Amino acid sequence: MSPSPIGIFDSGLGGLSVLREVRALLPHERLLYLADSRYAPYGDKPQAFVQARTLQACEWLAAQGCKALVVACNTATAHGIQALRERLPLPIVGVEPGLKPAVAASRSKVVGVLATANTLASDKFARLLHSLEDQCRFVCQPGGGLVARIEQGDVDGPLVRERLQTCLAPMLDAGADTLVLGCTHYPFLSETVRDLIGERMTLIDTGVAVARQLQRKLAEHGLAADAETGVDPGANPIAVARYCTTSDAEHLRGMARALLHVDAAAETVVIEPAPIAP
Repeated sequence: MSPSPIGIFDSGLGGLSVLREVRALLPHERLLYLADSRYAPYGDKPQAFVQARTLQACEWLAAQGCKALVVACNTATAHGIQALRERLPLPIVGVEPGLKPAVAASRSKVVGVLATANTLASDKFARLLHSLEDQCRFVCQPGGGLVARIEQGDVDGPLVRERLQTCLAPMLDAGADTLVLGCTHYPFLSETVRDLIGERMTLIDTGVAVARQLQRKLAEHGLAADAETGVDPGANPIAVARYCTTSDAEHLRGMARALLHVDAAAETVVIEPAPIAP
């Protein structure tokens, strides 16, 4: 049993949706959340930048004593997780768009995928898509601008709604009955998507699957916390997680309040060396 924290990393605030699922499944674990909001979003950054920054951020988490890492960012997973696993001797769980569960859920065998342009262009995504192309038709749309809006706390404003309608229309026209939310920011848009399309598509996000994979990894390595060594669930464990950002701590605190409905302390950290120029 280990009381050391689990590090959860994202380019910004989307990983809070993964933290929510990890906390629900693993209530005794201590969590350390890191948002690299100084450079968010990663979806429009060069691959070399994403890989370098992912390594720097996760090395910082390892230096804080984290016993395991969750890369709660599809773009960082696509471009950085292989190098990260070669560098750090820790259990590491990444995320990827939930194409496999979407195929299983779809009756029409037409699936919409909403993800960042960088994720859709990655080799990792291309391999995943190719492995399933004989089972389903995929209509992929880049959610350009959505991450930036969510980072500002806008999950249902006019610009968000307009962008979502533009992305969802070709999926619905093609007969898609399932929608993959292929970015950890996008689960925070679920209510707006539902308001726009009703029940015409089943929504798939990977937060629960990531939490379960993390649970398996902790058990495999004998690292799980228990009621004696970990957090007391009665102490509002989402609020007592440590929240860090490379940008404005008050903004992160405000977004945790808005998105997770908790009032938690947050801190600004400096992670060096400076990354490759984006």
